[in-house]
Amino acid sequence: MPESILVTGPARSGKSEFAEHLIRQHHHDVVYIATAFRSRNDYEWQARIARHRDRRPSAWKTLEAPRDLVGSIRACNNQTLPPNLLIDSFGTWVANWLDDDIAAWKNECDDLIAEITTYRGLIICVAEETGWGVVPAYATGRLFRDRLGDITRQTAAIVDRAYLVVAGYAIDLKQVGSATQP
Repeated sequence: MPESILVTGPARSGKSEFAEHLIRQHHHDVVYIATAFRSRNDYEWQARIARHRDRRPSAWKTLEAPRDLVGSIRACNNQTLPPNLLIDSFGTWVANWLDDDIAAWKNECDDLIAEITTYRGLIICVAEETGWGVVPAYATGRLFRDRLGDITRQTAAIVDRAYLVVAGYAIDLKQVGSATQP
């Protein structure tokens, strides 16, 4: 049965591990969609990617979709039996779209929401929360924060379940929270 879940939280909160825990409860195909670009010169980033990869069961298939997240979801949904999807994460995907103008970005977000809404299997999206600190002093930082916040909020509005993970604990937002008006 189709189900959509958002897992959000600050850096190093345990959100990816919680999303992995949720998807492990399902026993058929899992596709992990990684949205990060690999940087050969950034060894710390490579180590982060390796930690995520090493936690995943070897049976999971990995798709790298730094920009074409929508196309990757669509391709999985077009399969006879769509696999369970875990998308990790919106933050790196948003970062890869920062150079695009607002019209292209809005179209991509609209397409993403449509793909999540119509996905015929389990889809779990991981998103970072960045707006809990100071306002970034530079335009690109503010653009990143605003775009990530907007797509996370849009996703939370359409998914079946939404979790906030803080300090390794998950809170079911749709069970204990109330939606705000835009």
